[in-house]
Amino acid sequence: MNIVKDIGLYSLLMYRVFVKPDRGRMFWKQLPKELEKLGLASLPIVIIISIFIGAIMTIQTKLNTENPLLPTYSTGLVTRDTLLLEFSSTIMCLILAGKVGSNIASEIGTMRITEQIDAIEIMGINSANYLILPKITAFVLMMPFLVIFSMAIGLTGGYLVGAFSDIITTADYLLGIQYAFIPYYVFYSVVKSLVFAFLISSVAAYYGYNAYGGALDVGKASTNAVVNSSILILFFNLLVTNLMLN
Repeated sequence: MNIVKDIGLYSLLMYRVFVKPDRGRMFWKQLPKELEKLGLASLPIVIIISIFIGAIMTIQTKLNTENPLLPTYSTGLVTRDTLLLEFSSTIMCLILAGKVGSNIASEIGTMRITEQIDAIEIMGINSANYLILPKITAFVLMMPFLVIFSMAIGLTGGYLVGAFSDIITTADYLLGIQYAFIPYYVFYSVVKSLVFAFLISSVAAYYGYNAYGGALDVGKASTNAVVNSSILILFFNLLVTNLMLN
């Protein structure tokens, strides 16, 4: 029954969020701040993780597929498709669910327990729309850029393996990442990232908005937001993959 209750409350909250802003000027004033806080602030972790994962995948693929019957470009091909299809969209979003999701849930949850949201409601402002819509909009707008950036950095990490080691030559690697390239994979990953960005931001906002009690409840809301958004990412990953790649 808790699941049914949560779905109902979440749906009602989203209905309140996606209405025309009471004060459009405040929305456009808040949006750039959220773009910087949720999007640009996530760039360092995206860069660090992507470059190391790209390098590690290249090394592991090369070392575990040493077979004279396999073409030399297979390592670059596997690294590219793994980054494009799964890592830069799904795995990166799971990581960002921990960073961005907990940030949104704790920020809104703190506003709830300190009665700032109640004060906004008393002033006759739709607090759900005022607080949550800029966050969801900003994260959904930034996520495709983060995903594409992750793809590029991940492929660069693999190239650095070839440049600074004798595990694979850069010529073989570059041939692999160019061989039989399917642009649709990038579109597929971007579509997935949009879905995941909405799930992360909206679920985190829901748990933060409904956090009642004290500081301990803010922590619980943050944990619930990360766990449940991660589960939903995995479920919708399966759903979107079946719809777009079948």
